[in-house]
Amino acid sequence: MSEDCAIRVTLPYQLQLLASAPAEVAVDVSGAVTQRSVLDALEQQFPMLRGTVREHVTFKRRPRVRFFADGADVTHDDPDTELPNAIADGRTPFMIVGAVAGG
Repeated sequence: MSEDCAIRVTLPYQLQLLASAPAEVAVDVSGAVTQRSVLDALEQQFPMLRGTVREHVTFKRRPRVRFFADGADVTHDDPDTELPNAIADGRTPFMIVGAVAGG
C-alpha cells in the first residue's frame, strides 16, 4: 500500500492520560502499514508517548505492552510485517494494550 492511510489506534487508559487523547486516535501512515509504521506515526503525532510503548534507542516493545490487529495478537510478530487489510482500510483499530501482571 503506497498511499497515505488513516489508521485507527486504540490506547490504554494510562497512555490516553499521558497524551491527553481519547481512547481511539487516527494516525496517518505512508507506505506499508506495519507495527513499526503505525507506532512511528503515533509517536510523531503524540511525542509524549515516545519511550512508553517502545524503548527510546532500540525501539523494542516494552515488556508489558501487547499489540492486537483484527482480533489477533501480533505482539511477537516482526515489526515490519504488514498488518491485516482490516487495519489498513480502517475497518478495525490497531490495539495497544497494557498487559496485566500480578497475583
